[in-house]
Amino acid sequence: MSFFNPKRMLVAATAGLALVGIAQAVDISGAGATFPYPIYSKWADAYKKQTNVGLNYQSIGSGGGIKQIKAKTVTFGASDMPLKPEEVKEAGLVQFPMIIGGVVPAVNVKGVAPGQMVLDGATIASIYLGEITKWNDARIKKLNPKLALPDTAIAPVYRSDGSGTNFLFSDYLSKASPKFKDTIGANTSVQWPAGIGAKGNEGVANMTTQTDGAIGYVEYAYAKQNKMAYAQLVNKAGKAVSPSADSFQAAASNADWAHAASYYLILTDQAGAKSWPITGASFILVYAVPQDKAATAEALKFFDWAYKSGGEMAAALDYVPLPDALIKQVRATWKAEIKGVPAVAGAASGAKQM
Repeated sequence: MSFFNPKRMLVAATAGLALVGIAQAVDISGAGATFPYPIYSKWADAYKKQTNVGLNYQSIGSGGGIKQIKAKTVTFGASDMPLKPEEVKEAGLVQFPMIIGGVVPAVNVKGVAPGQMVLDGATIASIYLGEITKWNDARIKKLNPKLALPDTAIAPVYRSDGSGTNFLFSDYLSKASPKFKDTIGANTSVQWPAGIGAKGNEGVANMTTQTDGAIGYVEYAYAKQNKMAYAQLVNKAGKAVSPSADSFQAAASNADWAHAASYYLILTDQAGAKSWPITGASFILVYAVPQDKAATAEALKFFDWAYKSGGEMAAALDYVPLPDALIKQVRATWKAEIKGVPAVAGAASGAKQM
């Protein structure tokens, strides 16, 4: 699939990519998270064919997306770390979820195929703390008694840019390891004590596949399309689970969006035997009082179309479309909180949803 060509992905991460066609005045501009880039790319291509409206999305990381929307250089920002309600209000923004997916640990260990290795949060935290340095460490062997693990040095690969993937991964490790929480913590940018930095999901995927003995963390679509050896994880219920749309859905199933101010919800380390422990939503940020109302209206039309028509495309890449009740809630938020923009959602609310 052309969206996952490593060179193209790297270009998208470093310089921004006009996803469809040459940007024109009517095209939609956005920037931010690399986590949803594969599905935004696929949606954009389909939407361009149907409407002749393009999407110019810069896949630069959640931190960059937040900065650009606050600087008013794009119509929307995208982040995998939701802003807290008070920050959303202070910035004059409206925040809503767009898609749900999962972050996966991926390893490059000779003889280990996708899904063969089992890891848990405490062990991964110790690796990124620099405490576990070889793949045949007793703690890894205990989780993988049937694997022939080599005496190879572990090369942790981490996100060097501010990102929601960083936040989800570090939030999960903080919940699994008190020491990690106290010394590194959870944020879009953290100080990693060991390893190799790379920019974007694309950069981490490339660095992990190119480095013998590496471990990295990427959104599942990147791991799957690049045939990376992702690991199973032991979840909160003590069950070893594989990343999939089903395990992401299981983690998201208990989310109480109706009572979450500004949709602020963290989906890591959820209960349930089938739950993937590093599940997260990706969020969109637009202004409540847009400077360019026509541009914001075009963006909302695109998001509305994606809610209605993008579910199968999302599922094909192992993202989880939002449930119908949540889509209805988001459309009501648009109508109530975004000023001076036509009620795009109202016209589409009766259409077939994902």
